[in-house]
Amino acid sequence: MTTLLVFHEVDDVDHWLRSTKREEVFGPLGMTARTFVDPAKTNRVGLIVELADVDTFQKFMQTDAAAEAMKFDGVRPDTVVMLVEP
Repeated sequence: MTTLLVFHEVDDVDHWLRSTKREEVFGPLGMTARTFVDPAKTNRVGLIVELADVDTFQKFMQTDAAAEAMKFDGVRPDTVVMLVEP
């Protein structure tokens, strides 16, 4: 199992937190995600993503489904930062 830390900004933190899109798109790929918010900068959020394969995640993030999910959740794609547990 691999663990990722993913940080990004969103348009509306409350909408992002309530959204079921993460489970809808990550679940079928065998991924789970825990959500976090930055109390000092309210539009910055983060995820701890557990998955079997980083390549699967990276390939998925290039799909139209990923782009649509990010748009629905108000994710600002240019702010995404991903760290991989060594």
